[in-house]
Amino acid sequence: MERDEMTTKILTKIFAESGRQLDEFVQLVRENNLKKHGEIRSYFKDEHGLSYGYANTLAHIVRDEIEGTSTGDALVDSHYTGKEHLRPIYDAIINHVQGFGDDVEISPKKSYVSLRRKKQFGLLQPSTKTRFDVGLIIKGKEVGDRLEDGNKWNGMCTHRVKLGDESQVDDQLISWLKEAYENAG
Repeated sequence: MERDEMTTKILTKIFAESGRQLDEFVQLVRENNLKKHGEIRSYFKDEHGLSYGYANTLAHIVRDEIEGTSTGDALVDSHYTGKEHLRPIYDAIINHVQGFGDDVEISPKKSYVSLRRKKQFGLLQPSTKTRFDVGLIIKGKEVGDRLEDGNKWNGMCTHRVKLGDESQVDDQLISWLKEAYENAG
């Protein structure tokens, strides 16, 4: 099993059993002013009953989330090295999402961009040289031909939409992003 696949399975199980999503764990770590990996891992073990391995994995992911928030445009630019032709997809989506409201947060991470309101509602990632993935958090939404189950791809998302070019940033995709945004309020 690949590391990313295993991490996704671990996160999916943690989220399902705890009833919390990643952004909630990040908030708890911030509220408790936890900084070091070991203290975050111990917090997840002691306060949330996670095994050492699960707590360790979650601590890594939470720290990545927290540390990735302040790197800005250079980080986004780095996502598109060798994938420059996918950048117009990102730019088109961001253009639409910024029109949803003044409370939209665009938070670059190491390999993707998190879209947040009060909590995360979307994820933008140039996953391969030919595919751009949009992760959505829309609980209870049926999957379809284009709107896939997102948990297998990323444990933070309920759905995923695969894009190959900017023309696929259409009204249907924007309506799903808007629904996810509204649900995050």
